[in-house]
Amino acid sequence: MQPLPTPCPADRIPDATGLDAFRSVCQAAKDQRVVFIAVERQGLRWAVKADALTAPQHTIDTTVYDAVREAVIRLIRSHEIRPDSSAGPVYFVLHDVDNEPRARELAAALHAALYGDLELLTLAVPHAS
Repeated sequence: MQPLPTPCPADRIPDATGLDAFRSVCQAAKDQRVVFIAVERQGLRWAVKADALTAPQHTIDTTVYDAVREAVIRLIRSHEIRPDSSAGPVYFVLHDVDNEPRARELAAALHAALYGDLELLTLAVPHAS
């Protein structure tokens, strides 16, 4: 697997559907010492997964964590993801995303946020008007 840019754009987010694919993507993140990010097909829906444990030198700023947590809460309240989705602090999973393009958009936004750039997250999960 080629090294992923950090943060990773939506079209380069790996698909970790299936055990072999998941292990491969996770191992690549560990080898590169970067935050794991992937989308995964789960039946007719998709999940977004991120894990900072693959990047032991990486820290997540409190401001970033708070922004990600608030975005996950907004997604849950809008019924875009399931309530059992996880908002960290080091492992993040968004269950029941409608389709692959939206899952990739959310994955790219989450990955950018975990690297300190909140712009994509703000665009992908806007605050209620």
